[in-house]
Amino acid sequence: MVASVIVDISSSEVDKVFEYSIPSGLDVKLGDRVCVPFGHGKVEGFCIAIKDAPDTSKELKEIISVLDTYSAITQEMLALMDYMRGKYYVRRVDCLRLFIPSKMRGGKVGELKRHYIELNPDIPYEDIIRSAGNKSQRSVIERLKPSGEFLSVLTSELSVSSVNTLISKGLLIKSDRQIYRRPVGIDGGNSNIRELTPSQQAAYDRISTTPYRTVLLFGVTGSGKTEVYMRCIADALANGKTAIMLVPEISLTPQTLRVFRARFGDVVAMLHSGLSDGERYDEWLRIMRGEAKVVVGARSAIFAPVKDLGIIIADEEHDSSYVSESNPRYITSDIAAFRARYNNAKVILGSATPSVDSYLLAKHGEYDLVRMDERISGEMPPIEIVNMTQEIIGGNTDIFSHRLKEELKSVVSRGEQAIIFLNRRGHSSFVMCRKCGYTAKCSDCDVTLTYHSAENVLKCHYCGKKYKMLDCCPECGSTDIKYGKVGTQRVVNELKELLPDINILRMDNETTATKTAYLDILSEFASNQAQVLVGTQMIAKGHDFPNVTLVGILDADMSLYFSDYRSSERTFQLITQVAGRAGRAVKQGKVIIQTFSPRPYVIRYMTCLLYPSPSPPDRQK
Repeated sequence: MVASVIVDISSSEVDKVFEYSIPSGLDVKLGDRVCVPFGHGKVEGFCIAIKDAPDTSKELKEIISVLDTYSAITQEMLALMDYMRGKYYVRRVDCLRLFIPSKMRGGKVGELKRHYIELNPDIPYEDIIRSAGNKSQRSVIERLKPSGEFLSVLTSELSVSSVNTLISKGLLIKSDRQIYRRPVGIDGGNSNIRELTPSQQAAYDRISTTPYRTVLLFGVTGSGKTEVYMRCIADALANGKTAIMLVPEISLTPQTLRVFRARFGDVVAMLHSGLSDGERYDEWLRIMRGEAKVVVGARSAIFAPVKDLGIIIADEEHDSSYVSESNPRYITSDIAAFRARYNNAKVILGSATPSVDSYLLAKHGEYDLVRMDERISGEMPPIEIVNMTQEIIGGNTDIFSHRLKEELKSVVSRGEQAIIFLNRRGHSSFVMCRKCGYTAKCSDCDVTLTYHSAENVLKCHYCGKKYKMLDCCPECGSTDIKYGKVGTQRVVNELKELLPDINILRMDNETTATKTAYLDILSEFASNQAQVLVGTQMIAKGHDFPNVTLVGILDADMSLYFSDYRSSERTFQLITQVAGRAGRAVKQGKVIIQTFSPRPYVIRYMTCLLYPSPSPPDRQK
């Protein structure tokens, strides 16, 4: 027998199929990871085909060993590899690497096993307790039978000497069992199944009966799309199928996972880049073994090795994070469409601000368009646009407008919460000498450095390199240093001066550097331990805080001027998503948008699109 192998080397020169003979006695299956001789050494590889005879007359080298006790690559993944090669012109091995945890390569991670003991089931309990030599041994035996049932307990939780003595007597049996490393903060919450609103029921009925493979669920923020998702997943599970639930941000994954675990229990697994190597491997292994049937995660979860896939859901489908900009490049919706065709499954693309592409496909009949235009509770928040140029003319040079200051004080006095959004981290986006115009730049990247007041350093947001803060200009010696555009760190400092007696949280790449930081911040805010949350686009999507009644958006026009033809579309999506965090429960919300450019149509149309009015604003010449 001959195996066709792709060697695990990311190079175009070896992006080809190599044939190896399978030695007698070695069980090699399709999709196995194998160790093979290559050149003067040996490398890992993936078996993508098995045949009776080679395609060449040359003598073949033999496979050295099989690396796993299971086939890591499924037949579906091999078909997906061929699809991605044809569509994106990527190397085979780069595709195959997407399908497994990265640390499996090289054996850097594996199953975690622990020693367990249990009572010998072949010996009556009375005889076991009678044979115990002392009080310590009896306490071990009693620990293993607390209520008439024999239990398994970790040996590390008991007296080592007593355990060893009882094992030598044959009274206890010792075994090795795998321990799953579970992600932090994934315990389920309230599992009550809510009655659907008429809008939710209509959307669910339409999705359940539509002949379309792909459905665009266009629902306003707070309309209850998540409950519709879960009903559709429950239907898939009832039919013996599995499901993949995608969210755009890692910070949303634990929140979504709690809701799904409360509903579906331990069959839910989580996959995203924020997991430790061991956690990611164990979650992937649970999926591979069929123990987990619902996968929740960010973009990479689309490659989860689920079998009998019934439904794929991409929440906030418009988000740019669903497009991989690194090697191998791919678009998540394309992968979802392929897997849906392969498994005869359904795809739901959900968003309050769907991409122009998806909306156009729905209007042309390639997707089924399902709308949810009403919130579950409360109304869409009214939006007020503040022209900051008029504020400056009036003498207000602060970060916050007079209206936003008034509303912040009012919200805090009522015991409610506010979110302040600014899509720029740090204290100031640059520092410049007022006298000669010198601007501090990174010596490696040649981009302007951002000032971070907490560390009192200048930092490059491309390479992460840090520099000492300037006391004076290195070129002219002037101490007249100007700070550039405002960042989230400076917003927090200004808020503390405005509202000194409240707790303020900040959520951006700086404050969420540790593994559980974003979970801690969101949990603290959700439990009303802080009154104001300041953040970047991490706080823009998916979060549900019932006590938030005010959203302030600073520099709303900032993203309009990126060199991207989608800048207007993405600005509207971002503002809409942030605004949707306000007034999601009984309390009425309010949104204040601060901008220096109120004339662009994206800004002017915000009020009529988010809070419908009889007629849109007139176009300005």
